Amino acid sequence: MKASKQSVVRSVEQPDPQIRFYLFHGPDEAQSRALGARLVEALGASRFLISAGAIKSDPPTLADEAGAMNLFGGTRVVWVEPATKDIEQGVVALLEGPALESPVVAIAGDLAKSSPLIKLAESSPLALTFAAYAPEGRDAERMVIDLGRRYGLKIAPPIAARVAGACANDQAIVSQELQKLALYVDASPHSPKELDHEAIDAVGTEAAEGDFMRLADLALSGDLNGLSEEMARLSAAGSEAIPVVRSLQRRLLMLAPARARIERGERPDAVMTSMGRALFWKDKTIFAKLLSRWDAAGLATVSERAGRLENALIFGAGPDRETLGEELIAIARAARNR
Repeated sequence: MKASKQSVVRSVEQPDPQIRFYLFHGPDEAQSRALGARLVEALGASRFLISAGAIKSDPPTLADEAGAMNLFGGTRVVWVEPATKDIEQGVVALLEGPALESPVVAIAGDLAKSSPLIKLAESSPLALTFAAYAPEGRDAERMVIDLGRRYGLKIAPPIAARVAGACANDQAIVSQELQKLALYVDASPHSPKELDHEAIDAVGTEAAEGDFMRLADLALSGDLNGLSEEMARLSAAGSEAIPVVRSLQRRLLMLAPARARIERGERPDAVMTSMGRALFWKDKTIFAKLLSRWDAAGLATVSERAGRLENALIFGAGPDRETLGEELIAIARAARNR
């Protein structure tokens, strides 16, 4: 069955135990992933990853994995990303078989309306499908307010509009920034706090732009000389280290879904065009270069390292500028070998 914008959040936060297959598709892959993550959280589950290629070569494996007991106890969700037409026969077996232990979440990206995968999900009472599109205007404000509530933030519409605009209406980036802002103002769902412009000015979405994004792009493009010159301009205390890492994470959050679409067979120029206002015109040249240089696996590795780097900068005892420089140079060297 097909979910609406009004019903989809309730469907993942209060999941129907009869639903076996969740298909989240559409151009806003960040929103699709966020919906899948909400389902995992609501079920108190762990994710079990399976590739579309594995399902294509052995269609019954999808139902087998969904029907298997979790060896470590607890609930799990079978997660397929990117989900392509290769999983269609596996989904048929999943929906036609006996009751299952685990639901399946498929993150499919932008599918044609005639896709058999969509038709399968829309026609079955055991499946739920939702097409995710990037929110704009009031919808973007509501998205920020809704996400903020989950982290204990009370956000007025003007503040929500500022956060949405600074994050290019990207739900994944908004979520990341709101978590940091919640920590800054000491907010939680049990102790809500008001989010104001002062907090955003101190640590928020606009602090990591400009030259900080340039450092991230230099590292990802493998420009060791340019990176060294920019690093030399940072303060000796390394106070800019956290904003630089957050800029790197922001760039990775934009690159990863775009690269996944290319690896599913979409043309790079079509992917770039579809990003629209989410990508500033002055960033298009470097963004296209990075899309061609990095594959999805490489971007995932850098993203994992960036998360560890942020923790090291926050909790480590070493000098921030040196810690940051070592990691950015390692990324740049890896980029030169790609």
